Amino acid sequence: MHYWKNCAAGFTLLCGVISLPVMAEGNVTDGQAKSASCAACHGATGKANNTLYPNLAGQNAAYLALALQDYKKGTRSGGQAGIMQAFTSALSDQDISDLSAYYASQKP
Repeated sequence: MHYWKNCAAGFTLLCGVISLPVMAEGNVTDGQAKSASCAACHGATGKANNTLYPNLAGQNAAYLALALQDYKKGTRSGGQAGIMQAFTSALSDQDISDLSAYYASQKP
C-alpha cells in the first residue's frame, strides 16, 4: 500500500512539472525596453518609490515569470491583481521572459 501512495505522489508531482509553462530564456536588453509601463509603479530599475508596490529588482527570474503568467491567466488575486491583469493581458511568453530577466538582473 505504501508503494502505491509513493507512486501516486510521484505521478502527481510529475504531472505538475509537465504542466508548467515552458519559458523561453529572457533577454535583459529587450526586457529593459519593454519595462516602460512597469516603471510607473515599480520604478525604472525595479525599485518602487511607493511601499504599496513591490520591488522587482533582484527577484528570481523564474518567480517573476510565474507571477506574471498567473496575473495574465487571472489566477493570482489580492492587492493590485486587477491592475496587473490589465497590464499583463497583452504580454507574450517572450515578453514575460524578457521582463523577468531584466528585473532579475538589477541590484536590489
